[in-house]
This record gives sequence, C-alpha cells and structure tokens, in this order.
Amino acid sequence: MTNVLSDAPVTSLRRRMIEDVNMRRFTRKTQFDYVQHVARFATYLGRPPDTATAEELRQF
Repeated sequence: MTNVLSDAPVTSLRRRMIEDVNMRRFTRKTQFDYVQHVARFATYLGRPPDTATAEELRQF
C-alpha cells in the first residue's frame, strides 16, 4: 500500500487531514480509507470537499 497521504499535492485541506490522522495515531490502513472516502466525496461533488454544504453531505 502506498502512502496516499503524501503522494498528492498538499492543499491546506489535505495538510489538515494529515495532521488530524497523525495526531489521532490512525493506522496506515485507516489513513488510506479516509483518503479514499474523501476522494469519492470530492468526485461526487465535482469540487473540493471543504466547499460542501450540510445538505450535500446528507445527500451523499
């Protein structure tokens, strides 16, 4: 499994996510899963996930 947290360009959102999962000491598998879920959500939205509304999150 590659380290997906460091392979992509580091946006401020991605940097916050990396800090959060490291602070919480999540396993690499959990980190990978989180990145995959956020990527799916971003694909669903068609834009960065930090621009989502509460309603869009519920619809997802």
